[in-house]
Amino acid sequence: MTQWETHPVTEDRFEDLADVINPNRRETHCWCLSHRLPAREIAELGGGSRQEAMRCLTRREHAPGVVTYREGTPVGWCSISPRAEIPRLVSSTLIRPVDEVPVWSIICVVVRSGHRRQGVTQHLLEGAVAYAAGLGAPAVEAYPVDPPGRMDLTMAFVGTRAMFERAGFRQVGTTDAVASRMPRLVMRRDLV
Repeated sequence: MTQWETHPVTEDRFEDLADVINPNRRETHCWCLSHRLPAREIAELGGGSRQEAMRCLTRREHAPGVVTYREGTPVGWCSISPRAEIPRLVSSTLIRPVDEVPVWSIICVVVRSGHRRQGVTQHLLEGAVAYAAGLGAPAVEAYPVDPPGRMDLTMAFVGTRAMFERAGFRQVGTTDAVASRMPRLVMRRDLV
């Protein structure tokens, strides 16, 4: 039986995160910072390095997300935090809160190349929800798109309705944001 584990990305797990989202450690590659920090703060926090800015986030009270391991190998990343700690969501006029519940938000999911379409996402989402629940989150939200056909899953993505439904989420609204000409959904999993 396959052994799965999911852990918050604290500083001691930073290299595992990097192995999933940026295995070649290219500075210009995505470090999953665009929703978390404005460019000025990325530059200040990381001394000009996006990689170092993300490393700094792993030292904060709430980790910037979780990494899922299969048989000890890091295979997935889920960016999850309290919505209140994600500045681009807080100030968004397109992805507005559905209500006053202090949700945690999933803004990105990445499955490492060579491990896609092997059930990683299900374990990753369960681990992300468990992490948030363990820190008292009343609910977790995600903002997927619902494409009419197959979605390009080669890089990071916001997920699909079906992916989140399989993880126990239900649609609670839509946003004014559009991804590839498709409206983004608001999916929620209540924890209390």
